[in-house]
Amino acid sequence: MTPLLVALGAAAGASLRFLLGTRYDRTWHRGTFVANVLGSFLLGLFSALALSGHAFALLGTGFCGGFTTYSSFAVQSHDLGARRGAAYVVATVGLGLAACTAGWMIGQA
Repeated sequence: MTPLLVALGAAAGASLRFLLGTRYDRTWHRGTFVANVLGSFLLGLFSALALSGHAFALLGTGFCGGFTTYSSFAVQSHDLGARRGAAYVVATVGLGLAACTAGWMIGQA
């Protein structure tokens, strides 16, 4: 059952990320950026809520895992060049960590 839940969540997350990317990624990869930061927030929230194993498999591992992307982030960072790529990395990682912390704190409240 758990692998099926992960697959269902990942299908939904990856589909949503694809829509964000195709709609908003241009010279600055806003779709990927939003997906990674929002996914970090949701993972922090789901972790703090201490969801059951099946719920976390669907939402945390599946949805957030499919919604966020390291591979696109790495390729896009490289493609932006040294300065813009470094700014993109710092913004994504910094805001992603802050969003995860915020999600955790909201979930704990």
